[in-house]
Amino acid sequence: MLVVFIGPPGSGKGTQANQLCQHLSITHLSTGDMFRAAIQDETELGVQAQEYINRGELVPDQLVVSMVADALGNPPCNSGCLLDGFPRSLPQAEALDQMLDAEGKKVDLALELNVDEKVLIDRLLARKRPDDTIDTIHHRLQVYREQTSPLLNYYRERGQLRTVNGDGTVDEVHQQILAEVAEKNP
Repeated sequence: MLVVFIGPPGSGKGTQANQLCQHLSITHLSTGDMFRAAIQDETELGVQAQEYINRGELVPDQLVVSMVADALGNPPCNSGCLLDGFPRSLPQAEALDQMLDAEGKKVDLALELNVDEKVLIDRLLARKRPDDTIDTIHHRLQVYREQTSPLLNYYRERGQLRTVNGDGTVDEVHQQILAEVAEKNP
């Protein structure tokens, strides 16, 4: 099963992705984790990504698509995976579909975590990451609305989108996700 998680920063994608991956026994591909590792290791990709992240901007599509294509080609993803943080734009979604089409695969389910903006801001400020300032958070949410929100229609038109209310507790949200997965993959 190939699952795409869509949600703004602070929506709980990482937490929910980990739980869902354990439930489905699939690999968790988090572009955020991949970028943080590249930044920590000071790779060329990491240095480039850090510049964008510090400004609260999305890393350019070509860098992200290349990184994800490499990861999808690895054996752990053969039995399925959950994409967390990718795609974040229509060009990335189209590139993903092209990659998957070449392998005779497709996205099985796109899960949107919908969370009230005030809840998102509170969650992000509570993380206490250096790049989680109020100005950067507002900018990231604006970037999400402009660049990532169009993915909802993209996946809705393909019958792949399911929306979950992410305002609840971790367990409440997880139960909603499991219900959507069961409906899509009985």
